[in-house]
Amino acid sequence: MKRLLICFFFLAGVQLAHAQYYKTDTATRKGFDPSRLVLGGSLGMVFGDVTNVDISPLVGYRFSDYIAAGVNLNAQYGQFKSRDYYTGNTTQRDKYTIFGGGIWGRVYPIPMVFIHIQPEYNFVTQNSTVYQANGDKQTYKTNYGVPSLLVGAGYTQSVGGRVGIGISILYDVIQDNRSPYNNSLIYRVGAGLGF
Repeated sequence: MKRLLICFFFLAGVQLAHAQYYKTDTATRKGFDPSRLVLGGSLGMVFGDVTNVDISPLVGYRFSDYIAAGVNLNAQYGQFKSRDYYTGNTTQRDKYTIFGGGIWGRVYPIPMVFIHIQPEYNFVTQNSTVYQANGDKQTYKTNYGVPSLLVGAGYTQSVGGRVGIGISILYDVIQDNRSPYNNSLIYRVGAGLGF
């Protein structure tokens, strides 16, 4: 179970692509430059007593050597089963869906280090089913919206050509107790491919 939770947290936070590498040639280029596009997001899947499927793309643009910004979408489905220690029977099953999104921005004070800010709003639907020993069950359903403001920093490193790796650490500073980020640090590790 512990390995499954560790795998869940790692996969849920993997950011597939968030670093772009390009030649700085801003003096001669005018208008839209496809090499400055930022594409990526999160993709994670875990199945078992703890199930989570996370598909959260992001797109943006590197406006200069120092500033990048864009939009992100969140889509997650998950469930968690609680089991009786002695019988192994399911005592409670919690299911949730998260849909939302927001905007993000990055400032690069030096080429490989960035400061990240990401305000977003997520709509959460939760269903909890409690199973009684006599076979009866009760289901509770809640829907709500919750704001988040992710703030943090990261590091990117080119590994050759237009390919790079990156890591970032973020925190939801609003700290709403219903936040999908559970008021803990969010680790994102990934690779990026420029156009």
